Amino acid sequence: MKNKLFAGHLIKAVGGLFIGLSCTLAIADSYPSKPIKAIVPFAPGSATDQIGRAFAAKMAESLGQPVVIENRPGANGMIGADLVAKSPADGYTLLFGTNSTNAALKSLVKNLPYNQDTAFTPIGYFGSAPLIVAINNEVPAKSLNGFVSLAKADPGKMTFAYASTSQRVSSEMLANVSGIKMTGVSYKSGPNAAMTDLIGGQVNMFTADFAVTLPQVQAGKIRGLAVTSLKRSPAIPELPTVNEALGIKGYELIAFFAAFGPAGMPKDAVTKLNKAINDAAKSKDLVERFSAMGFETQPGTPEALGQKIKLETTKWAKAIQDAGMRPE
Repeated sequence: MKNKLFAGHLIKAVGGLFIGLSCTLAIADSYPSKPIKAIVPFAPGSATDQIGRAFAAKMAESLGQPVVIENRPGANGMIGADLVAKSPADGYTLLFGTNSTNAALKSLVKNLPYNQDTAFTPIGYFGSAPLIVAINNEVPAKSLNGFVSLAKADPGKMTFAYASTSQRVSSEMLANVSGIKMTGVSYKSGPNAAMTDLIGGQVNMFTADFAVTLPQVQAGKIRGLAVTSLKRSPAIPELPTVNEALGIKGYELIAFFAAFGPAGMPKDAVTKLNKAINDAAKSKDLVERFSAMGFETQPGTPEALGQKIKLETTKWAKAIQDAGMRPE
């Protein structure tokens, strides 16, 4: 009798385990079963927005569900990042983040509403792009050296616009390495407003992503002076690097873009999302479209992205410190 009872309990236990495992596998196999929301923490028209929308469209093709972009700009990306950090870790709310949200803010904000090091699950790396240092056409300088000379002649008079962390840090770094003083003007509404004011002469300089600056440089509406990478960009090879223009070494600032989820996301969801991102990064039309903007896609694993974020956080902390910026 005891043996029969034991056998009965064993069968029920095994059966329950099998059912539980089957349910787990079924849930895993069904992901995604509804639209995915991707938070872009910057304004429409920004580089993050343009790149994010292109990746979202390609990811939707791979996943079989829409990837819907929702712009939540403000506080250098902090508002959108915080929203994702506090969302359910079910794979249906993502952050299309950048160096601002996932590397630099830790060194710029005294009291972040989330722990940058532990709040997110790394999913997939989109790629990176340098910035262009550009000035208003009425500024009487034909080179970066010429602009620096003007700024030195009247400390603090020259103004620079910024609508993101990378735009601000790049300009502060430039001021530091060239020994000039400039006055920063913040544009919380986004880079389009900053560009409008640069073209109109309300600000003198704007260092921003190729997506924002290159079309205006090519149209002759602003004057490009240099790129912020270590090598010249194939998208506009006539522009020198900041290092070349100033005869220095070590100046580099590259913006990067990647997808993250809240901490603790299911591994299966991360794997599927990562594959969709890598497929998008390898697609010929996406690569061709954004290479003209200086953007280079770089497929990789979630683990590689996690390691990169650690290195980038250290790198940006040093850049911010060297530029004399303090957490606010």
